[in-house]
Amino acid sequence: MTFRLANLGGRATLVDTTGGCHDLERVGAGRLTSDPMAAIRRPADLAALSASLDPATAECSLEEALAKGVVGPPVPNPRSVFAVGLNYRSHAAESGMELPATPLIFTKFPSCLVGPRHDVALRSQLGDYEIELVVVIGEGGRDIPAEHAWQHVVGVTVGQDVSDRGLQFAAKPPHFDLGKSRDTYGPTGPVMVSTDSFANPDDLALTCSVNGEVRQNDRTSSLIFGVPALIAYLSSILTLQTGDIIFTGTPDGVGAASGSFLKDGDVITSTIEGIGTLVNRCTA
Repeated sequence: MTFRLANLGGRATLVDTTGGCHDLERVGAGRLTSDPMAAIRRPADLAALSASLDPATAECSLEEALAKGVVGPPVPNPRSVFAVGLNYRSHAAESGMELPATPLIFTKFPSCLVGPRHDVALRSQLGDYEIELVVVIGEGGRDIPAEHAWQHVVGVTVGQDVSDRGLQFAAKPPHFDLGKSRDTYGPTGPVMVSTDSFANPDDLALTCSVNGEVRQNDRTSSLIFGVPALIAYLSSILTLQTGDIIFTGTPDGVGAASGSFLKDGDVITSTIEGIGTLVNRCTA
């Protein structure tokens, strides 16, 4: 049973098949709270309530909420935000780097997370874009086998791993964490979608454009280390917890490869099939 979960003004909200928004605490008759982080722990309840939603009782449409700028990141306060570098062969090639033998893991600090229509506040002339599939851990665990990994994912969403390349490479070895964690450098959303919504969650199309020009276009089936491998690897090192999120990597076409860095007024549009679209304007 599928569900789509959004964060409207800090309140967990279910989105029905027509795009209508339903406050979770209301439709759950108080059995579930409005806290988006608490909602992630109740996937069975989210699915059951989603199946019973009446579009006629929606408070608003998701498009209306997006236009008003009240949609926040679907997972607003994760304990950990993991990210993966060089996880597409095409991106490793354009970067002139060898393919990694093991996943190249770094972190984005949770304070960088913003919603799907939030402005990106550039603080550098070397700002870059990177569309990524983001997975959200449901049931946590340690030493999770790859063959069981998707059972530990409560949902997926769209992410932009915005990067300050100047800050990232200001030191040796690079500041991956700082360069990718400036305020507003982690747009996510617009919804978190349950994994059973997809015929094959390992093969989703993703595209990123800047000012309408397509810069990135690939499928998640091109990942070097897919979602099961990433979860197995991370959980072999530490215990994953409910609400942890993983930015899984970006394909080729990033600005650093061509010198096409972000500037004031640019609009980044990031789409993953079956999930939705981020639209983030850059401001100086």
